Amino acid sequence: MTKGQILVVGAGFAGTVYARELAEAGYDVEVIDQRPHIGGNAFDEVDGNGVRVHRYGPHLFHTNQDAVVAWLTRFAPFVPYTHRVRAVLEDDRFVPLPVNLDTINMVFDIDLPDAAAVEAFLAGIAVANPAPRNAAEHLYASIGTRLTDLFFRPYTKKMWALDLEEMDASVVKRLPIRLDRDDRYFPNDRHQIMPEHGYTHLFERMLDHPAIRVRTGVSYDRGAESQYLHCFNSMPIDEFFAFRLGELPYRSIRFQTETRTDCAPRGWSVTNFTDDRAHTRETWWHLLPNHLVTDTGRRSITLETPCDYRDNAMERYYPVKTADGRYQKLYGEYKNLAAALPNMDFIGRCGTYQYLDMDQVINQSLAGVRRWLGQARTAN
Repeated sequence: MTKGQILVVGAGFAGTVYARELAEAGYDVEVIDQRPHIGGNAFDEVDGNGVRVHRYGPHLFHTNQDAVVAWLTRFAPFVPYTHRVRAVLEDDRFVPLPVNLDTINMVFDIDLPDAAAVEAFLAGIAVANPAPRNAAEHLYASIGTRLTDLFFRPYTKKMWALDLEEMDASVVKRLPIRLDRDDRYFPNDRHQIMPEHGYTHLFERMLDHPAIRVRTGVSYDRGAESQYLHCFNSMPIDEFFAFRLGELPYRSIRFQTETRTDCAPRGWSVTNFTDDRAHTRETWWHLLPNHLVTDTGRRSITLETPCDYRDNAMERYYPVKTADGRYQKLYGEYKNLAAALPNMDFIGRCGTYQYLDMDQVINQSLAGVRRWLGQARTAN
């Protein structure tokens, strides 16, 4: 016997985690998503070239949270994958990214032998600043001006439409500087894995429960929550309130996928363009595990060009985080409005206006739904 019907808005990671946990706790759950598919931004599919392509850019799962991996691997098999990225310089040389010992040697045409030498070299070019106030000051104090202006300044401008001086330092801290030759993109995460049969298959398995009903191509209707015991809503919180306090800005991405037959073998799947060219990165999908599903001789390559979300059919990908915190303050005001709603919680990246990786969304959602279930048990 079910305990009542719950509405979940959004079939990405946040909504799917809530739906599965609620169904297993005995609730009937209806999941709606305005897109024509499940999986949110992690949606993937095999294209006409026989290559699995992530429609909204590469999703590489990595985490140190054992509990998240234990929960996720209940539903589908995963395979190991160590992500590596290269940046292309103006002279067309490829260098490791994040910056490591080899990157520094190639850029400065020197031969530093070890981590101690790199640390001393960076200390010599750093601009001392005991209290950095923004991304520029943090980077200058860590790696000096040349590396900052080569790998971060143009990229940040085109990715975020902001100068480094306007950005919160936490945005660039996501890319640590390596003092050794370790060229892994996520060197500090114990778990680096990919779903063996793709993310869409994983979502199908997570939503495969007799108490879960999924409807895609269905938008949220204002007031719909009144017909349900509770609503967990992953739509943009400012949109829900009709932008009455102003818009929370996002950066978006335009994806251009093309077919090639001349892809020479190489040891990385993603190339970043940190210079002034329009694109930010290029993904060779066939180099990800189990992504070359049928070898047709053709390869699918995707180029990414950042833009404002209003210039891309309101597709929201990255919340904008500035050094002065003005948008976080605005989100706080919307959060206060949401707190007054009797039977609705906002979840996920757009619902909480946070730049969250997949494991963080899953962890946040597991904590949130279990907290709600605990409160529901206490209330009963």
